Amino acid sequence: MSDAAALPAGRAAARLRFRRPTAIPGFRLTFGITVTYLTLIVLLPLAVLLLRAASVGPAGLWALITDPRNLAALKTSFGLSLAAAAIDAVFGLLIAWVLTRYRFPGRRIIDALVDLPFALPTAVAGIALASLYAPNGWLGEPLMALGIKVAYTPLGILVALVFVGLPFCVRTVQPLVAEIDKSSEEAAAILGASRFRALVTVILPPLIPAMLTGFALAFARAVGEYGSVIFVAGNLPYVSEIAPLLIVIKLEEFNYAGATAIAAVMLLMSFTALLAINLLQDFSRRRFGHV
Repeated sequence: MSDAAALPAGRAAARLRFRRPTAIPGFRLTFGITVTYLTLIVLLPLAVLLLRAASVGPAGLWALITDPRNLAALKTSFGLSLAAAAIDAVFGLLIAWVLTRYRFPGRRIIDALVDLPFALPTAVAGIALASLYAPNGWLGEPLMALGIKVAYTPLGILVALVFVGLPFCVRTVQPLVAEIDKSSEEAAAILGASRFRALVTVILPPLIPAMLTGFALAFARAVGEYGSVIFVAGNLPYVSEIAPLLIVIKLEEFNYAGATAIAAVMLLMSFTALLAINLLQDFSRRRFGHV
């Protein structure tokens, strides 16, 4: 059979597989509900956002993108979000390893504390971080004595983003850490591998896809974070002003076109970054042979 004839046959087989009944009935109903729900909740608002942003025209959109203040805010948000997600990925793996592999007093309490950023209101987290890292705070004062200012600087933003993104990196890696067979580590040690080599060749490969998933989730959360950041950032234009705050400022000025344009730029940049992370994650799964 030629390739031209095999192609329509493959498409017909795909259509048949799509319509084939399964042991669980209700595919058409549930599929329709799924598509409708996602359209109303996700796709429709995003489409309206893009259409509203397009109303300023290509020239107006380019002017908003290249505005120095907007560029500085976008650079602050995305740069610090990437840095915070990278920090969370490393320390999230370490925390997940300790909580899974070791038994010690208070382990369940620490395990519960990991989820605290999920439940804590972002404004409360921001106030707590600002009080803690302020120049006269419990941690801010000794750090100021060392010449390190955290609150009301980009470093304060980084601390807040690390705080809100840590649970994603811990919870995505923790189940896979529990599934790693200890016999593989023992075999590596018997064969003479050093601890570092066993870490690189035996432990990390099956965890890399989960680490990338946690990294992507932490990054996505950090880019749009607002409540916990504005209290500790200082919100100085060109220094510590984040893009979500700039959107709120535009809305308060009734500049809806400018606000939606910045939001659309953030949406496109976030989608591009997440797409790249997902492609890297897919490559790591094929490369290391783990799902």
